Amino acid sequence: MAWPVAAAVQRPPGGGRCEQSPSNRGTLWNAVEALRDRNVFLSEEKILYILHGICLGLKAIHDQGYAHRDLKPTNVLLEDDDRPLLMDLGSMNHSRIEVNGNRQAMAVQDWAAQRCTISYRAPELFSVDSNCVIDERTDIWSLGCVLYSMMFGEGPYDMIFQKGDSVALAVQNSISIPENNRYSPGLQSLLSSMMVVNHLDRPHISSILSQLEALHPIVDGQATTRI
Repeated sequence: MAWPVAAAVQRPPGGGRCEQSPSNRGTLWNAVEALRDRNVFLSEEKILYILHGICLGLKAIHDQGYAHRDLKPTNVLLEDDDRPLLMDLGSMNHSRIEVNGNRQAMAVQDWAAQRCTISYRAPELFSVDSNCVIDERTDIWSLGCVLYSMMFGEGPYDMIFQKGDSVALAVQNSISIPENNRYSPGLQSLLSSMMVVNHLDRPHISSILSQLEALHPIVDGQATTRI
């Protein structure tokens, strides 16, 4: 079900890029973990900058009819100026998957169990309905988990998985955002909009970008991709 992607994704026109080959740059998770170990968290301005680049990368993928399917902090590389690059496209496939029947539902569910990291996996991939359409909004859920990790130092379901509890059960409930005064209500509202259990009510990447740019307007030249 994975799609060969060596030349399938072009660089997006802005601050996020997609990269298939390994790199010696640090990942977003490296940055988050290093700060967390010192009880320090990313500033809202830095989060919005990185998130904007990730969203541009996702939009480039989605606009071509694909979905990443395994977005997580370890799959986001950061350049020296914190510009993000999406990597590890091995789970990427067509954005729209039509499911007709129990056998196909189980095949999609089994594929997701192997290829989509459990603590960043969208709810609709844990228990696939026998008559449904899975679309690129699986990436929006994962994007919300990535945003959560930038805000709070770990993904919302990382600890649940580490304790051996059921992530599949946990993702069926609305997310609880920890009380904090570090981040604006607008950023917390953006996070909540991504973490909607019913994927049909989850926004598309263009809507996320619009919300994001309302919080953090992009100035001329800020989103230029270097080649």
